[in-house]
Amino acid sequence: MNKNIAVVWGGYSSEKVVSEKSAEGISSFIDKDRYNIYKVRIDRESWMVEYNNDFIPVDKNDFSFVANEEKIVFDFVYNTIHGTPGEDGLLQGYFDMLGIPYSNCGVLASAITFNKYTSNNFLKNFGIKVADSILLRKGDNIDIEAIGAQLGLPVFVKPNVGGSSFATNKVKDAAKMMEAINESFIEAPEVIIESFVKGVEVTCGCFETEKGLTVLPLTEVVTQNEFFDYGAKYLGEVEEITPARISEELTHKIQSLTKQIYKLIGAKGIIRADYIIREESPVLLEVNTTPGMTTTSFIPQQVKAAGLEMKNVMTEIIETEINKLNSTPSH
Repeated sequence: MNKNIAVVWGGYSSEKVVSEKSAEGISSFIDKDRYNIYKVRIDRESWMVEYNNDFIPVDKNDFSFVANEEKIVFDFVYNTIHGTPGEDGLLQGYFDMLGIPYSNCGVLASAITFNKYTSNNFLKNFGIKVADSILLRKGDNIDIEAIGAQLGLPVFVKPNVGGSSFATNKVKDAAKMMEAINESFIEAPEVIIESFVKGVEVTCGCFETEKGLTVLPLTEVVTQNEFFDYGAKYLGEVEEITPARISEELTHKIQSLTKQIYKLIGAKGIIRADYIIREESPVLLEVNTTPGMTTTSFIPQQVKAAGLEMKNVMTEIIETEINKLNSTPSH
């Protein structure tokens, strides 16, 4: 009998539109001969599962639903919510408590990596190069002059939690910094200001299954925009080159670094690490534990470049997590 897979999308942030596209991508990648796929939309108003062109409420007590007087439970959750509550550990904790296996990192790894400032400073302790940064919280006294003196200009101003480059600005003029900070505060209660690192931007995917750790070819990100913003990410204002046009030595260095990061944060499922190469040395921008999974996203590109099939990768990830849970002794 086919296992039931929930592809969970939605969320509470502006990234909901991106999550919907990722859910479509993932649903197309999963083996339909082997699994029954149900898209589940989670937002503040409701939790609903798509079923025969209808929406049916999800029972939050056990993450099930009833259709045609039959109760349907899920064997696995592929979580593709970008932002809260799917990327920050909240849903992960819920699924852990219900004993339902899921695709991405657990509570701690998700919580750490979702917070850019915490994540980068955690990894910095292990010798991984990151951009210098300052964290601001609502209510803090903000001294623009001191920020400029510490980080220089230009800087990136962005929400400390969140992604998809929403409310993210590259600030070249100190007079415009407060406006950028206020825009980021609309999106999140904390704002991170990072020093600008000039260089070639690359990204590297990595995942672990029962076969071991697989690190994917790198993608080089080339955009005429000021940075890899929303337009570059989702409106085609970018050139994505896989594999990246860098030396084999540097490629291996970044792949090894990505593996090291995967182990340090205790990741599972697919992650993506983004870097800027400055003077032949990679500087980590951020770790993404719920990377975009549209058909044109980085991960599918890299999987293809590695000579792998997305359908097989999905099956391996699903079966690895189901087997892991089944082999865990109950207390």
